[in-house]
Amino acid sequence: MASHKHLGSPGWTGPISQDMAGTTPKASAPRPDLPRPGPEYHLDAQGSPSSNSSMTTRELQEYWRTQKCCWKHVKLLFEITSARIEERKVSKFVMYQIVVIQTGSFDSNKAVLERRYSDFETLQKKLLKTFREEIEDVVFPKKHLIGNFTEEMISERKLALKEYLSLLYAIRCVRRSREFIDFLTRPELKEAFGCLRAGQYAKALDILTRVVPLQEKLTAHCPALLVPALCAKLVCYRDLERPAEALAVGERALQCLQAREGHRYYAPLLDAMARLAYLLGKDFVSLQKRLEESQLRKPALRGFTLKELTVQEYLS
Repeated sequence: MASHKHLGSPGWTGPISQDMAGTTPKASAPRPDLPRPGPEYHLDAQGSPSSNSSMTTRELQEYWRTQKCCWKHVKLLFEITSARIEERKVSKFVMYQIVVIQTGSFDSNKAVLERRYSDFETLQKKLLKTFREEIEDVVFPKKHLIGNFTEEMISERKLALKEYLSLLYAIRCVRRSREFIDFLTRPELKEAFGCLRAGQYAKALDILTRVVPLQEKLTAHCPALLVPALCAKLVCYRDLERPAEALAVGERALQCLQAREGHRYYAPLLDAMARLAYLLGKDFVSLQKRLEESQLRKPALRGFTLKELTVQEYLS
């Protein structure tokens, strides 16, 4: 199947924004520094519309309706369902399988992940730096020098780690913290973005499809935190020549950014979606208009493409 032409590539016949039409090439302006890797955790808690938002009254009403639903606390249940002993050349450890399920309704997207005791220990140390008082009553399972691989010890530790995660999750500031969310999602996201950088789009998409539902549940208080992963899915779908699915996930990402016009992903996402919409014979004009209006309000010397942004995530 022939690859689709992208705007700016040979053979492109799609829409051209006003700032590109009828201009002669100029010396390229200095590239701005690339954004700091990783999702933006330190955002205003409410994610309220910016003062220069161009949203209509109806759009604002819809936005606040959506936000009200997002603020409803998503309750998660943690289970340590199994454990296995893994032996490597210089180490031996127990890997615990964690299952995360949303309570209150049937959850078809339960998350399954694996962590070793040292991962829990690292989480505890990080949380003590920021939330020492808040977690003073949370008991962390003790480390044992011997007997760690006996069936009795593994069973005991499974119960203790389950209780530990449940107690942490019950503390609002902890469950919304970067440390807690990273513990449950960062290893998988880092692997997915690594596959994306390597051009392994199918593998990256498979990992993202498994981890994004959990990330969505953990970041319901601030949907913009989900945007980098959703945009990575868009890039994967697009480069796998699945434009309809790329556009659909882009719409989800755009909904998360509805009131964040100044977000670093906003303009690149609109640009990518306009190209996809044109390719699919859908309405690209409204997307392009929003992009041009955004660029007029906040001019950029040199904008990054969506792919250029996503490949910079989770580098460390």
